[in-house]
Amino acid sequence: MKGLVYRSTGSWYIVRDEQGIYWNARVKGKLKIDEEISSTNPIAVGDVVTFDIEDEATKTGIVTDVEQRHNYIVRVSPHNRNQKHIVASNLDLALVMATIAEPRTSNGFIDRFLVTAEAYHIPAIVVVNKIDLLKEKHREQLRHWQNMYETAGYEVYPVIALQHGSLLALEKRLSGKTTLFSGHSGVGKSTLINQLIPDLELRTQEVSGWSGKGQHTTTFAEMFDAPGGGKIIDTPGVKEFGLIDMEQDELSHYFPEMRKLLNNCRFNNCLHINEPGCAIKEAVASGTIDADRYISYATILETIKKEW
Repeated sequence: MKGLVYRSTGSWYIVRDEQGIYWNARVKGKLKIDEEISSTNPIAVGDVVTFDIEDEATKTGIVTDVEQRHNYIVRVSPHNRNQKHIVASNLDLALVMATIAEPRTSNGFIDRFLVTAEAYHIPAIVVVNKIDLLKEKHREQLRHWQNMYETAGYEVYPVIALQHGSLLALEKRLSGKTTLFSGHSGVGKSTLINQLIPDLELRTQEVSGWSGKGQHTTTFAEMFDAPGGGKIIDTPGVKEFGLIDMEQDELSHYFPEMRKLLNNCRFNNCLHINEPGCAIKEAVASGTIDADRYISYATILETIKKEW
């Protein structure tokens, strides 16, 4: 039997076969995967797997093989910071959801997600939720984000997840695509998914009043079919996307606005920090590259230096 993994809980997987029937499947023994990636989870949501029927009556099976992935995206393993954890595979799009207030998302978090998507060759978009709650100072921040990320080459969608009318452009963008949703807890991922897939009724929670931070409502990755075609993969709210196995001189390649200028630097191994004749620093000084994006770059670079 062949099927698509819709849900992962660590030891059991929900797999939909080619007839649309759902099976509870597990891995028996050591699963050999022809992959260059070493991860803490052998199977991820979005994987196409082969499985043997264990019990027809209870719809249980044993996964025997995982097909080669077109792509995948990883985060630092929640159990071991030195290991990878595959979040999802075979993606068309990666969506990072952010809020400027209640709770506040740092653009450092957004940039880490975008860098990860770039590194794994997955197109990414930015969704800014709860724009109805913004005061004037926050609206200025929204305008800044829109200009910064659109100039870098990303699409930005300001939305009110509770109002379906504000989601039409985003809904059209996601149609027919398998999209990974990510973001801090409390930014409204579950609310947005409930609007896009009305019959789903994912559990949502209010932002914690005493901390200003969201409460986790999703504890595992899960894929859902959207009514207009396409699939949405919901992921646990993550505090940080850790970048692992990345070389210092690779990082600038994952900032699209920097990538276009790299050949103009005087030195091939320029890290764009202290080197003379640096085209990136010149672009920051002239305003061609946003200073906040450059600060994110420098902060991430310092993290990579420490890890190495």
